Amino acid sequence: MATRTGILPQTDQTLFETVAEEVFQRYGRSNWKPRTIKVNRYYLKNQLLPWFQGRQVGNIIAADVQDWFVSLHRTPVSADRAAPVLSVIMACAETYGYRAEGSNPCKGIKRYRRRGKERFLSKEEVTRVGVHLKRYQYTHPPIVAIIRLLILTGCRKTEVVTLRWRDYRNGHIHLSDSKVGPRMVWLSTPARRILDGLHRESMWVFPSSRTTKSLTTTPVERLWQRVRLEAGLQDVRLHDLRHTYASIAVEQGESVVTIGRLLGHSNPETTLKYTHLADGRVLEAAQAMDGVLGGSAR
Repeated sequence: MATRTGILPQTDQTLFETVAEEVFQRYGRSNWKPRTIKVNRYYLKNQLLPWFQGRQVGNIIAADVQDWFVSLHRTPVSADRAAPVLSVIMACAETYGYRAEGSNPCKGIKRYRRRGKERFLSKEEVTRVGVHLKRYQYTHPPIVAIIRLLILTGCRKTEVVTLRWRDYRNGHIHLSDSKVGPRMVWLSTPARRILDGLHRESMWVFPSSRTTKSLTTTPVERLWQRVRLEAGLQDVRLHDLRHTYASIAVEQGESVVTIGRLLGHSNPETTLKYTHLADGRVLEAAQAMDGVLGGSAR
């Protein structure tokens, strides 16, 4: 608890950046995946250190954090993603003895509300995607297959791009290291048809032609930008294909629990945000899905 002067009743003089590095070394290595560490270091460098570097970690109070958060109002996404990193640093500072117990100054910070982020495709939009994907069937076959799988499975793009053949068995995809840990992805007939039609020339389902690793998401994003531009869907992101999949499941009457399992959500509240998307447009998309995307995979 802060005193009237705003200074916490403890004497540790350790600087914020010193504790932050210790957190990344101790907590990060045990609790964050390599990619998460890389992303969190980005937010540490660009959003946190410019404001808190040189400050004694024990003297940072809620008002300081609130001022920092408000200063990022022009970049709400960065603010929302950097705030949890700051909270972890402060929580570990307590554990490591640099701050008073129960003094985390990040408690109670509300994230910025960003409306209009959920986007799903209508019947006519799904038709356009199918038409324009077919145009690249012979010039970019692996990437077209990836985009089709994203729509037909609701998977995250990294889950599909880094898929290994050993993970595809018994008609399912078994992800050993997804965002939420191990999980199984149930595949429809069109989705299985896509995978069964690919050549098994590498351990990777979508191998890179330049390295011994899998493709990266960069060429997928590039082709999607061309497809969405040609289809007149400039506002549709690759991640919105996941929203489309979820919305179709909602309209078909699937429960929140089932949808959460399909999408690999660890928190039921994450799935609940899709329930308000069930309207006529989603029904049209559901009716068009197999004919447009499933049929194009035959």
